[in-house]
Amino acid sequence: MKTLYFDCGMGAAGDMICAALLELILDQETTLKKLNQIGIPEVEYQTKKEQKQQITGTSMHVKIHGRQEESDYPTHIHLHMKLEDIQKIISALNVSDRVKTSVMDIYQIIAQAESRAHNCTVEEVHFHEVGAMDAIADITAACVLIEEIGPDIILASPVHVGKGTVACAHGILPVPAPATANILKDIPYYSEDIEGELCTPTGAALLKYFVKSFQTQDVSFAAAVGRGMGKREFQRPSYIAAYLI
Repeated sequence: MKTLYFDCGMGAAGDMICAALLELILDQETTLKKLNQIGIPEVEYQTKKEQKQQITGTSMHVKIHGRQEESDYPTHIHLHMKLEDIQKIISALNVSDRVKTSVMDIYQIIAQAESRAHNCTVEEVHFHEVGAMDAIADITAACVLIEEIGPDIILASPVHVGKGTVACAHGILPVPAPATANILKDIPYYSEDIEGELCTPTGAALLKYFVKSFQTQDVSFAAAVGRGMGKREFQRPSYIAAYLI
């Protein structure tokens, strides 16, 4: 039985999960080309090998209209969409029906969490960070990569969420942000010494959808490990590890 295990000791974000999964694939160059052919409008995936405090892994970057999603893509250009707008984009992608269903199911998780956080219906939710094209790219890529890896079961450790506050489209919010906390309901998570947001709504939703059980797992006999590096700097290296056991 092929087990995929995520170590979430430094949280989880969509781009980190994608990069860790990509590292588990032998022909990463061909797979990256495949991701760039799935048809998300004006989106390009790029990867980079990185090292943080002796930890080596891959970071994944999404460019929209030629600009990187976090560092130099103006926040006022980020699309604000409803679930029906996302459905139209996903239905036109060059991916399997299984992936399309998974992506929309994950967005349902996010929409329900946002609706509870803002006291509105799912249909009224306007997506900000989670609805921008970079988030669509992260969720779709994760679903494509998991389909390609083909694990029989997916497990994960309890999730480290960080502490303090985070600035987002709705202002300064506590960590975990309300929508993230709603997604993490019934998932074991904890805070330690790291100031800042370690687990994003997209990362939480991917884990909630795919992970069968959250538990500590022996990885000493893992057949392969992939590390997805985070873009934010903390006291410890920011990454998620994915193990094939």
